[in-house]
Formats: sequence, structure tokens, C-alpha cells
Amino acid sequence: MKIRFTLLSVFIILNTCLSAQTSFVFETFIDPSGAELMYRLLKPAHSKKSKKYPLVIFLHGAGERGDDNLEQLTHGAALFEDKRNRRKFPAYVLFPQCPAEAYWATRNAKIENKSFKFGFDYSLPPGLPLQQVFDLIELYKILPSVDSNRIYIMGLSMGGMGTLEAISRHPELFAAAIPICGGGDLSYVKNFASVVPVWIFHGAKDDVVSPEYSRNMVRQIVSEGGSPRYTEYPEANHNSWDAAFRTPDLLNWLFNQKKNASLK
Repeated sequence: MKIRFTLLSVFIILNTCLSAQTSFVFETFIDPSGAELMYRLLKPAHSKKSKKYPLVIFLHGAGERGDDNLEQLTHGAALFEDKRNRRKFPAYVLFPQCPAEAYWATRNAKIENKSFKFGFDYSLPPGLPLQQVFDLIELYKILPSVDSNRIYIMGLSMGGMGTLEAISRHPELFAAAIPICGGGDLSYVKNFASVVPVWIFHGAKDDVVSPEYSRNMVRQIVSEGGSPRYTEYPEANHNSWDAAFRTPDLLNWLFNQKKNASLK
């Protein structure tokens, strides 16, 4: 007997198989307007009812946009699923997925001399996906098992841009941020510079998002009274997140941060 598979059947089977390989569970958030934001959730391993755990938000890059609620786990999920990391740094970890054709960051892009040029304007309202992330955080931060003084955000490329926009718009939410190969609106750095610790990463040979965006961000944070950490990899291109995820002190630094007392 011949078995015929439709493309939809193949997608469902493949998606099911891949989902079974991850500890991140499938979740959907519905905002007050009724719009959906799909995300994956990793819960603390061996959690205790009497204990509070940090909350980590991870924003993926443009290549992982879509509606399968799976592709966003491509980069970064393994870092948090690592057995040693789950044991040492138990936390709630959220990987939301930005819809195709949408963006985490309020930015525009054009190509000049074969290079991408990005513009950022936070005077505009946040895009729907980022606003949904803010709403999702508000939902989790009131849970009795979530430590609202240890909410962290990190992201890469488009997600690195979203990370910087998030802490610019709502510094009161976050205890620390890790933007990787991103950029942002320098005129809003004063909102977070002295209250949200950041560790910025970039590749010196990045030909998609120039390292100048991170270098300028670091200079602006310093000028506004902040003390950012900055790591630039001399030989890395756009995928500097690979090197960042291998940084031994990365999670230790992140999970040691607590929200600035002035923002409580």
C-alpha cells in the first residue's frame, strides 16, 4: 500500500519530532486586543513552591520569525537547556516568536554601498510584537514563583535591537540586558544607562549589522554615567552570538544582577 504525504503532513510530523527534542513547552499569549504572540517556555528544573526564580526573555533574530513557534529556538535555547546551566541557574525562560514581516525593534533599514544602514526612532510607539512582550512580562512578574527583581532580557541581531529598545522604554522592568550584534536609538540611552547593567557583544567583521552600532551604544552609555561591559570578537562576523554563548562568565554575570533599588 502506498502512503501519500501532503506538505502539511510532513510539516506536522517534523514539527512534532523537533518539539519532542526540547524542554521548552509550547505556549500562546493573547493580549488585551485579542492578538496572539506565540512563545516557548522553559520552567526551572526541580522548582520549589516556596522559592522565587528569575525570568529571562530571549528575542531571536529576523531569520527565525514566523508562526511555527519553533524556529526561535534555533539560537540560544541550548544554552538554557544545558543540564549544568539548568541546575546552576534555574529560571523561567521565555522565547517569544516575532511574526514574519514584523520586527522587535522600531527601526528602518536600507542598503548603501552594499551595506545595511539602520535607523531607530523610539519617539514612535513600540511595534505590536515588542508591546506584547512587555504585556507578557507583566503577566509573569506577578506570579508568586517569579522574582520580579531579577527579570533579564537578551537577544541577537534584530533581537539585540529589540533588547536595547526594551530597556530604553521600560528600564524599570529589567535587572540586566545582553544585546548581541544589535543597535538602538542613542537619544534614549539616558533612560537606562545608570540603572540597567548591560553586556554588549559584537563581531568586528559583522557585515550585516556594523559593529559601529554597538560601539556607539557603549560610548553613549558611558557618557550617560553607565558602566557597560563590551566584548568584540576580532574575527567574528554576524554570528557573534556563537562566541557569546561560549563565554564562561555569561550566565554567571547575568544571574548575579538584581534590579536597581531606585526602580523598585
